[in-house]
Amino acid sequence: MSETQFNDLNSLAAYLTSRRSSRPRDMVAPGPSDKQIEEIITIAMRTPDHGKLAPWRVISVAAEQRPAFADGIKSAYLKEKPAAGRMELDGLETMAHHAPTLLVILSSPVESTKIPLWEQELSCGAFTMNILHAAHSMGFVGGWITGWPAFNGDVRDMFGSASDKIAGFLYLGTSNGELTERPRPQLKDIISSWQPPALD
Repeated sequence: MSETQFNDLNSLAAYLTSRRSSRPRDMVAPGPSDKQIEEIITIAMRTPDHGKLAPWRVISVAAEQRPAFADGIKSAYLKEKPAAGRMELDGLETMAHHAPTLLVILSSPVESTKIPLWEQELSCGAFTMNILHAAHSMGFVGGWITGWPAFNGDVRDMFGSASDKIAGFLYLGTSNGELTERPRPQLKDIISSWQPPALD
């Protein structure tokens, strides 16, 4: 390994330890430009994808489309919960307008293939994480959320078909303050050595 490669790997390690999730409500302009979004997605496509299926899709919701998005999720919510109060609906309205950039990530599995659905869904998760990494590498912050709208069929139909699932809503922008570290798991709680089972 050359010195340059070693330094690059050290820089990558430092970068990976610096990424933080940001709350969508704390994001301000600027967000990534259309060209930067294309670059971010291009980077994210370098993700594990058994069978080369690309079982993921990205829908960009532009600023001028946020009111329509808000109306759609509120309508879907009222269909499920007709007696919903104003605070609940206001919360959905606010969610629709967070951050300068909103990407809806769809898990879009290819059913006519031998690749298991679970592997395709894992690939979508890796793809989504790579979007966050790519955005961070360009100096933006990101937040990946789901919540009620991600699991509602009517909201899903606003962006995809019955075979799709909303993997999440990705909010991208600029942080309006310093991001703080959150507690992480202890290594001893997530790493263990395999003990082969005793043979009879």
